[in-house]
Amino acid sequence: MTTATSSLDQAAAARQKRFVLRSTRGRTGLLKQAALQAVCLFVLLTVIFPVIWVFSVSLNPLNLSRPQGLEIIPPNATLEAYQQVLDKPTPNPISFLDLTLNSLKLALGTSLVSVGIGVFAAYAFARLRFRGRAVLMLVILAVLMLPNVATLAPLFVLLNSVNLDLPFLGDFNLRRSLLGVGFAVISGLLPFAIWNLKGYLDTIPRDLEEAAWVDGAGINQTFIRIILPLSVPALAVTAFLGFIAGWTEFYFTSTFLGGQVVDHTLALALNSMVGQFSQTPWAQFSAFSILFAIPPAIVYFIAQRWITSGLAIGGVKG
Repeated sequence: MTTATSSLDQAAAARQKRFVLRSTRGRTGLLKQAALQAVCLFVLLTVIFPVIWVFSVSLNPLNLSRPQGLEIIPPNATLEAYQQVLDKPTPNPISFLDLTLNSLKLALGTSLVSVGIGVFAAYAFARLRFRGRAVLMLVILAVLMLPNVATLAPLFVLLNSVNLDLPFLGDFNLRRSLLGVGFAVISGLLPFAIWNLKGYLDTIPRDLEEAAWVDGAGINQTFIRIILPLSVPALAVTAFLGFIAGWTEFYFTSTFLGGQVVDHTLALALNSMVGQFSQTPWAQFSAFSILFAIPPAIVYFIAQRWITSGLAIGGVKG
């Protein structure tokens, strides 16, 4: 009887000890979770504060350079600045819609072309072994390290030398066109696309391609039906970064286009609002900045489901 009672006491003590340990672990987990949430909230507020500040300035009818006090919505807030930007964004005879279309043409065109060419070149560098492969990769890396400003002068001379006499357009100079700006932007995006996509293609197991070859698939079928679907995350990231680069492009457009107002973009129009001696219309400038940031945000929300990584990991068993 004494032995049974002692065993029951030991079992109860063990259960109580496990309960205390679980309670302690639970409290520790809650504290850790609360600390992580606090850090994330701090980071969120730090990132979103400039956006709130710009939005507050755009609503201020007094055209101040900064909000007064801590009021997010200023007194007598109005959307007049947005209306003025949409009606007449610049002194030049071009509408906000035309500026947006030009920016979309440049951003989408450069993004798609750089990714389309880059994925083929990246696949060749990742899978094929040919003479001069290492040298070419170093050359691409060297071009990638150059800033856009360094390539401004040679691209200006190269594109300016292309003069065509077209039936409907007449004299056409490639440098003074949005197409020439697109070629200049692609020259900087393509090395990045090749390196970024090659790094991801190297993570895709070769066993998948070998299995497809055993089943009778050719190289083109393997690339289209296996490699490209697995590369969607890397393609999405590369395309999105290329879109951002084309959307915010300023150096080439401001230098190449000059007086070609019909080809001006939103970035050029936004910069033209900056005045000297504090003459910048800050309310209109802030409203333009908010409108300028909306399309990239929309593109990101559309493509965010594909902006992931690691889809190929675990694709081969064993």
